[in-house]
Amino acid sequence: MNAVVQSLLEAEFEPMTEARLDAVLAIERAAYEHPWTPGNFADSLRSGYQAQLLTADGSVLGYFVAMKGVDEVHLLNITVAPALQGQGWGRVMLDALALWARGEGAQWLWLEVRAGNQRAQRVYERQGYRRVGERKGYYPAAAGRREDALVMSLKL
Repeated sequence: MNAVVQSLLEAEFEPMTEARLDAVLAIERAAYEHPWTPGNFADSLRSGYQAQLLTADGSVLGYFVAMKGVDEVHLLNITVAPALQGQGWGRVMLDALALWARGEGAQWLWLEVRAGNQRAQRVYERQGYRRVGERKGYYPAAAGRREDALVMSLKL
């Protein structure tokens, strides 16, 4: 059995904790030019947001952080380790998020994605998310500029 299939069979979710933030931050910094800060993650954990790690053999493959509202869930961050991107782990995490959100009584999932991140947009669209709006200058970009965000949603 190849390593990817073996990892797939052994992958599991576990709650994100402050003890695992070093691994999360290493992935975050490798994946993004403008990563979340340690404070962003710590605040999310203190606020009780749904924060899950996808792990295999003790290693973090990816993670997501989501905030529950009255009848909706807002995905704040979803990241797959750069070396593992393109192997379906993002879809695994989106499926787990949708399953949790439905169990919490949410009717909608919401997210923002960089307008220039075509790859992520395609992943979300394949999962059933639809573009519903745009936020001008939402994300920081190179040289002090700002990048627009596309707002996407999924009816659960």
